[in-house]
Amino acid sequence: MSEFERRFGKYAIRNLPLVMIICYAVGYMIRYINPDFLMYLNLDPYKIIHGQVWRLITWLLVPPTDTNVIWIIVMLFCYYSIGVSLERTWGTFKFNVYIFSGILLTLIGAFIILGIAFIIGGGLYAAVYSQYVAAVFSTYYINMSILLAFAMTFPDAMFLFMFFIPVKAKWMAIIYLVILLIQFITGGLFVRVALGMALLNFAIFYFTNKKGLGIRPVQMASRTRTPKPVKRDLSRSSGIVTRHKCAICGRTEKDVPDMQFRFCTKCEGNYEYCEDHLYTHTHVRMS
Repeated sequence: MSEFERRFGKYAIRNLPLVMIICYAVGYMIRYINPDFLMYLNLDPYKIIHGQVWRLITWLLVPPTDTNVIWIIVMLFCYYSIGVSLERTWGTFKFNVYIFSGILLTLIGAFIILGIAFIIGGGLYAAVYSQYVAAVFSTYYINMSILLAFAMTFPDAMFLFMFFIPVKAKWMAIIYLVILLIQFITGGLFVRVALGMALLNFAIFYFTNKKGLGIRPVQMASRTRTPKPVKRDLSRSSGIVTRHKCAICGRTEKDVPDMQFRFCTKCEGNYEYCEDHLYTHTHVRMS
């Protein structure tokens, strides 16, 4: 992942949780102003291949079907807090990969169902099936995968269930997994594929990042503490004077002026990292 991140890390969207919340906020505004307009935004693969390509993106604006304003605000705040915690711990690039891979897998699942329907009954059958896909496929299961990822990363973090019952994140994850399992068993093909793709994204993350899981609150506090600045001599590269350069993504203070850079005291050698990779990189060992 480090080489891939070094090449493409600069394209990652910073503060992606805020972008996600803004998308939901826009979707809720549309629902209250003109709910029928959401029919032109949802994930309908049949209409996508017939020219309505904007649906590849606009389905991300379609929010969960909650009507209670207070609950909506609490939900958005919860998702934002969870997303920010994961982004700060994993780094911007890894969090981007996790979210966009979940989106991509959901799209793939929708088109798989369309293909199956077309093989079984032809174009008309596929058109009808695609409407069911549009009704089921949403960001709901992607959000569930985010909650699971948070619980696996911070198993001892506390949630207030029903706003006053403290429950550890790992137990909340088990509850969510039981609920998702029941939905998978009792749901139809559409639910199973949508849910399966979200869980596949989480499974890929889990089995490729086992070493980075299980962070305790006290460890998180030490990770978010600002290290003492370290001075470094000026160096010149391609005629541009830079003081700092991340050993992972290659960004300098010229690329992101407000970015902070620090040396890692656990790496053997002079390795400096940006704030996104200071706590998420693999330590360099000479022996």
